[in-house]
Amino acid sequence: MNKNLLGLRIKELRKQKGMSQEFLSEESGLSLRTIQRIENGETNPTGESLKRLSNALNVNPDELIDWSIKEDKRYLTFLNLSALTFLFFPLLGILIPFILWTSRKGKIKNINKLGKDLINFEITWTLLLFFIPFLWFLFSKIGILESFTLSRIFIIIGVMYFINLIFILLNTLRISNGNDIIYNPKFKFLR
Repeated sequence: MNKNLLGLRIKELRKQKGMSQEFLSEESGLSLRTIQRIENGETNPTGESLKRLSNALNVNPDELIDWSIKEDKRYLTFLNLSALTFLFFPLLGILIPFILWTSRKGKIKNINKLGKDLINFEITWTLLLFFIPFLWFLFSKIGILESFTLSRIFIIIGVMYFINLIFILLNTLRISNGNDIIYNPKFKFLR
């Protein structure tokens, strides 16, 4: 493997895990200078060093060696469409995409942005799905809004489901056309 790519992979994993070079040095038992040389692409780690680094980073050594970012629109489309599981149960629209995203995180081009935006949107949508009817009920009891009826709640929930469905389908088209995805409104729960 190209030592520059291996160094970049180790550096990225270290940063994802919130480790400093010093901490990785302590955890792996390698010198700080060795970590710096590997990350800068000046040298390739030996088999033993690679094993120590993979243990310290909590990854399989093969993940370090075989790493490369690939472009896979099919998987991105599949990830995006997996959010349609919200139709069965709202929390599935969060859990299934989260599992799919974390299983390929950092291995497919643009998956991190799509995963974060999609999951942030679905969390926001799910919270709104539960809080809007609650607030409507509360405000109708206080007298701020019109009376609370079950048919109005079903209409609100139906409109929210429709909006979620439209966003997912439009972004699926955007992915297949190579455009950036747009998920709004969303609160940034995942950064």
